[in-house]
Amino acid sequence: MAYQTVNPFNGKLVETFPEQSDEQLEAVLTRAERCFQEHWRQTSFAERAAVVHKAASILRSRVDEFAKLVTLEMGKLFQEAQGEVELSADILDYYADNAEKFLAPHKLKVDEGEASIENAPLGVLFCVEPWNFPYYQLARVAGPNLMVGNTLIVKHAPNVPQCALAFEKLFLEAGAPVGAYANVFLSNEQAAAAIADKRIKGVALTGSERAGAAVAAEAGQALKKSTMELGGSDAFIVLDDADMDTAVKWGVWGRMNNTGQCCVAAKRLILDEKIADTFLDRFKRELQKLVPGDPMDPKTTLGPLCTGGALDLVQKQIKTAVDGGAKVLLGGKRLDRPGFFLEPTILTNVTPENPAFHQEFFAPVALIFRVKDEKEAIKLANDSPYGLGGSVITRDIERGKRVARQIETGMVFINQATWTAPDLPFGGVKNSGYGRELSDLGIGEFVNKKLIRVAS
Repeated sequence: MAYQTVNPFNGKLVETFPEQSDEQLEAVLTRAERCFQEHWRQTSFAERAAVVHKAASILRSRVDEFAKLVTLEMGKLFQEAQGEVELSADILDYYADNAEKFLAPHKLKVDEGEASIENAPLGVLFCVEPWNFPYYQLARVAGPNLMVGNTLIVKHAPNVPQCALAFEKLFLEAGAPVGAYANVFLSNEQAAAAIADKRIKGVALTGSERAGAAVAAEAGQALKKSTMELGGSDAFIVLDDADMDTAVKWGVWGRMNNTGQCCVAAKRLILDEKIADTFLDRFKRELQKLVPGDPMDPKTTLGPLCTGGALDLVQKQIKTAVDGGAKVLLGGKRLDRPGFFLEPTILTNVTPENPAFHQEFFAPVALIFRVKDEKEAIKLANDSPYGLGGSVITRDIERGKRVARQIETGMVFINQATWTAPDLPFGGVKNSGYGRELSDLGIGEFVNKKLIRVAS
């Protein structure tokens, strides 16, 4: 597995990082276990919070420095990268502020004597994280689990190695002991060996369906608790009473944020036929306004895809969709310029028989569906192997809630595209995985909920 920085804006190789040896992996495992047993689990919430707050403070004081690495390695628009750094700091602060409250002992009502549930750390966790939000994804596991008292070994995506190293250095600079948070550059075989190692007590993965299935199987074989945040093909439902300004604004943002490379992007736009033409005309005109270019330039509104492989994949998906009867309403081609740029794309006439119907498009590609009514919209939204997020646009909030309750996903947003915040639980159902991150739910995934019983 090649850990490399390749600039998506021009396709040029910047730097290569070697994989670690088996001996180096053993040293990382030893340090993480020793740190957990001899130090980190024994620290107070206040001591852990001081480190996590300090890490957040460093991120805020050097936003541009951290953001430039994101833009360099995966092509995110610099303004979006700055926002990701700020969001990551917010997550760290959130858990530093709230962990002690979330993990406070809970007394049970019993007929005699006393009983309570106390939360204890599990130990060393192995985390596999993706490239599309190189810091935010790390903050989601690091913030809560460091505050629990667990230690972390993180295998980041191979195309963001500098971001991975920067986050490891962040915690060392913030005062975390060696072994509390460690980055590793491993092969898939080494990762499997680490998961099987008796010192690893839990496994967290955010990534593709294929990666999730492989890692979940490895964790299950080793009887390790795991969480999986996988792909999504979110429905963005625009009902017949929708405010069109709201619908278009969030439709464009929900599909094009991060150049469409987001698990909770608005990938399937489901439009009531009574408003479909109006929405689609405005949506298309907004996509035509997007300006491709250097993601460091504030005038750029369309960045490149993360890698050449990602661009090749989506081009194959578009061809397969068209071969299956889909129509290209806009775009569909690679831009004639250096870097990994795809035209903003709109596909229509995607039928259930088309292979694209159940695929996830991780790119600036919107699939448009027309429905007769609310009932048909719900049925279409649920006709997906995924169940991560979704949106309902309507002027009638109670109607929106009614529709939301019938959508088979982990999250539904009304009058907004699916998004994230430290205090909102994040996760899905079906092939989108299991478990939750963020909020008070996220901090409870890798804890030993221990019963303490006192006889009368």
